[in-house]
Amino acid sequence: MPNIDSFFSAAGSLARTVPAFSVRSQQLEMAQAIAETIAANSILVAEAGTGTGKTFAYLVPALLAGGKVIISTGTKTLQDQLFNRDIPTVRTALKAPVTVALLKGRANYVCHYHLERTVHDGRTSLPSRQEVKYLKLIERYASVSKTGDKSSLSEVPENAAVWQQVTSTRDSCLGSECSHYKNCFVMEARKQALAADVVVVNHHLFFADVMLRDEGLAELLPTCNTVIFDEAHQLPETASLFFGESVGTSQLLELARDAEAEALRGAKDFTALPQAIAMMEKAARDFRLTIEGENTRMPLAAIMKNSKFGGALDELLKKLGALVELLESQAERSEGLENCWQRAREIAMSIRRWRDQAETEGFVRWVEVFSQALQLNATPLSIAEIFNKQLNGGPPRAWIFTSATLSVKGDFSHYNNEMGLKGSNSMRSACWESPFDFANQSLLYVPTGLPEPSSAGYTEEVVKAALPVLKVSRGRAFFLCTSLRAMQRVHELLLEAFRQEQLDYPILLQGQGSRSHMLERFRKMGNAVLIGSQSFWEGVDVRGEALSVVIIDKLPFAPPDDPVLAARIDKINKEGRNAFMEYQLPRAVINLKQGAGRLIRDETDRGVLMICDPRLITKPYGKKIWQSLPSMKRTRNVAEVEDFFSAKDAVAGV
Repeated sequence: MPNIDSFFSAAGSLARTVPAFSVRSQQLEMAQAIAETIAANSILVAEAGTGTGKTFAYLVPALLAGGKVIISTGTKTLQDQLFNRDIPTVRTALKAPVTVALLKGRANYVCHYHLERTVHDGRTSLPSRQEVKYLKLIERYASVSKTGDKSSLSEVPENAAVWQQVTSTRDSCLGSECSHYKNCFVMEARKQALAADVVVVNHHLFFADVMLRDEGLAELLPTCNTVIFDEAHQLPETASLFFGESVGTSQLLELARDAEAEALRGAKDFTALPQAIAMMEKAARDFRLTIEGENTRMPLAAIMKNSKFGGALDELLKKLGALVELLESQAERSEGLENCWQRAREIAMSIRRWRDQAETEGFVRWVEVFSQALQLNATPLSIAEIFNKQLNGGPPRAWIFTSATLSVKGDFSHYNNEMGLKGSNSMRSACWESPFDFANQSLLYVPTGLPEPSSAGYTEEVVKAALPVLKVSRGRAFFLCTSLRAMQRVHELLLEAFRQEQLDYPILLQGQGSRSHMLERFRKMGNAVLIGSQSFWEGVDVRGEALSVVIIDKLPFAPPDDPVLAARIDKINKEGRNAFMEYQLPRAVINLKQGAGRLIRDETDRGVLMICDPRLITKPYGKKIWQSLPSMKRTRNVAEVEDFFSAKDAVAGV
């Protein structure tokens, strides 16, 4: 590999190609460490603070090393940014003749078969005229597009109902039996990925394939020399999802919809089939109704106390079994009916497996309830052993894990243990601080006099404490909440407080539009307060004056009654270890660092981080938490916040 130092120098090719490029020692050191990791086929866990330029730090050595590289990102947005902007920039700067492919999960590509079927069924299968308009746009797009990637059709919102009907899932894809197989957008994307030097995927796709051998990576991994995980702090959660098993009523309702359409096309004369579909669909909806409320997660023990649940589950399996038999009798009449039969059979097997399995050691069974659906889950208590097999299961290759938030005060043991990386001789962990001057650019403010977060009226007190800060900052704030309930309450209280105080700063609430739309509005307004929950804690970049304050309502400890977390805590404590210090606290620190990381995004940014939770000061572990944050000046005095903004405005010439 060529000496990479020259590429990052003030006179190097990056400086000549990238207009805003500046030399950063942290970026060069990180790039050197990654180059060494690739050369040695070893493992690197790399934390790089905001502004390090980690994307270029891994792209330069990866593109220069040759061989096949898989880059896995946390989100599809970051995937698109890498493919459309970052990789082309670095490729041009290095004059590296590498080929690059973007590979997403099949639900991101228009499916010719399902599109044709939906067009044929017409308005009857769509809920509104607007969706019919969207269908026409998709039909036109599919006839001219080379990729079929739905993100390229911006006129149709990503959450439009019609997308479900014109894309395929692993279950509903007909595979090589499909009459459109040769023109399939998914197959074309896979073909390009197989031929490319660099393939950009996301974590969901990576793990779906590792476990299901389904999305096209099964053939990629064996030939791959380097795997790079960006936003690697998300991996434990994503891996848990895929190393477990989930089955739910939404799959059954999709099956009912597809089976109904296929019966109309291929078995119109067989009247027993639509009746059986309707009965199964009713049983699925009744099953959902056995649990009241929505957006809740319940352990198996709590579910078993619900007398309706078991009976409705048995009834659902009975109706699903009857449908399986009828679909089998008609399966040879079309590929679509054959597919529905196989799907129905597999879903029935998954539900029985969930119901009948003894409490398998190492797994926790639980139920999640959404507004329209109910999902049965079995999740591993630890992914370390399973993921470690992936690391050591193939030919030698380099594995790089990078994020701004992987350690607690520079200690990576929590992350390494969770991912099964500990104990590998070829593993190295390294941390590079942000090049930003946090001591002068930012202030950490923890207000006095707030009650314990568990007390009644806590959110009211938080909003009272935040109001003087929002006045002096003139809006320009993110108000990040640890729960949707707190988020809604903060919204109500702020609306009332702004009305009483006659403050005219716009208030935006998560959910009033897509995340990208909300951010666009926030930037344009310049003085808004955006209230958000999980969606805005990470992966959000607002530079400049528009974001001058980040307020965090409380330390982001996961709710201890979450069934997976509760089971993991129980397991750790039973082993004689301390689950709070080993597991809960490190996770909260990593989440807090993500939220705090929204504030300073540029060397010219200045702002206040307000953490309202008194435990940061009163609890022995509080010191460990704030010492994990960037080195900001700290205060408990609101007058110092006012002084900070006076100085900030003076610098800005306000």
